[in-house]
Amino acid sequence: MKGQIPFRTYDYQDELLESFNDHRFNIVLKARQLGISTLCAGYVVWMMLFHKDKNVLVMATKFGTAANLVKKVKNVMKNLPQWIKIAEISVDNRTSFELSNGSQIKASSTSSDAGRSEALSLLVIDEAAHVEGLDDLWMGLYPTLSTGGRCIALSTPNGVGNWFHQTYVDADIASNDFFPTKIMWDAHPDRDQSWFDKETKNMSRREIAQELECNFNMSGETVIHPEDLEKLEEFLEEPKYRTGFDRNLHIWKNYEPENSYLLVADVARGDGTDYSAFHVIDVTNMEQVAEYQGKVDLDMFADFLYDVGGQFGNAMLVVENNNVGYSVLTKLSEKSYPNLYFSVKSTHEYVEQHVAETRSNCIAGFTTSMKTRPLIIAKLEEFIRNRLIKIHSRRIFNELTTFVWNNGKPEAMKSYNDDLVLSLAIACWVRDTALVANQRDSEYKRAFLGAITKSQVELNTTIPGMVGYTGDQKRRDAIEEVKNYSWIFKG
Repeated sequence: MKGQIPFRTYDYQDELLESFNDHRFNIVLKARQLGISTLCAGYVVWMMLFHKDKNVLVMATKFGTAANLVKKVKNVMKNLPQWIKIAEISVDNRTSFELSNGSQIKASSTSSDAGRSEALSLLVIDEAAHVEGLDDLWMGLYPTLSTGGRCIALSTPNGVGNWFHQTYVDADIASNDFFPTKIMWDAHPDRDQSWFDKETKNMSRREIAQELECNFNMSGETVIHPEDLEKLEEFLEEPKYRTGFDRNLHIWKNYEPENSYLLVADVARGDGTDYSAFHVIDVTNMEQVAEYQGKVDLDMFADFLYDVGGQFGNAMLVVENNNVGYSVLTKLSEKSYPNLYFSVKSTHEYVEQHVAETRSNCIAGFTTSMKTRPLIIAKLEEFIRNRLIKIHSRRIFNELTTFVWNNGKPEAMKSYNDDLVLSLAIACWVRDTALVANQRDSEYKRAFLGAITKSQVELNTTIPGMVGYTGDQKRRDAIEEVKNYSWIFKG
């Protein structure tokens, strides 16, 4: 607002400069408009001006954004007082420049070969949480720093599961070489609660979390809204039992005979990165009572499902009938599990097991296809948004925080899993369609049978001239007289 002014740093900026000087690798989680990018520009100017042959590379979400940071460095350099300019700009391009002492800086795109041919003195990654594919880029960039180069990664948060989030979390527990710094919105001395209230008046909850509160969980483009995820956390708790052959079966509540249960399983091969998983849901109040996630072969998983289903009163057992799911379903059928989920082929129409066994167009299990996947995900989101389901598991909660929209498709982030999410989505769908429809049909039948009654009313169907017709009073009186004096006629 005041145009160009002297760069007098605030206390939090001084502390950050000390971190830049003391640590090779710095990762900065920050709110917006705190002057951190400008501080980095000043640090780059100092490094290039007072050191020979320094090579600085700037990356950002877009090439133009990286070029803007280079432009900021150039402006600082050009506006230094003459007495401090011990080197001049000798090569000046729009997205790069070089000093007379051999130090240089340039902006880089986020292509797969970015920086691979460089030996860097400093790598600056601006808005790192928003750079797509940074996990793969870092594998190529890290060797360029192996000769003693430094790295500064700074960003507002952008959900969980990305490189910036994982690196910051690991740095916070000292499991990597980065030094973490978090700078909240109120670090600036000119900001107070009234400023915050005014600035956030027209911002969504996700925008506030991302731009000002440095909140990873609330800032991402997750399929489940961050506010709804926050509500889920209040029910998370440690399981009562950790059991099963691999102790990966978590149980929060014991079986109650008066309640009905639903067991929904997602089957994996057992030799890849995916897990076989299932949930046990008390459909009486839609509460998660048990959960499993592990790597197990198909035969053992079928036996495991059979046992757990029996443990919860022969719960309705829904198995996703993908390629490997058929093997599990076949074994469950051979073991005569009494309450398997069946549906009509090529549809998601539920059919009761005793009916399905007499029809040729029915198959065991639930079919997840391009048609049904959006339906079950939408149903899961609806149940969570309206607080119709109670979840206790930290494992499913963590999967939900990395279950995001990717080009309009809901799926897990790269290198994360969604086995528990999909099986829970199927559970919500089955509960709200098959079980509710089945209950409604039963109530209809019960009401229909209850409405059947027996009546003793006799209808008079005689007409004038017909024997027994009593349509007029004269004839009725004559009939009455015959009755009264019938003994005379008999005589």
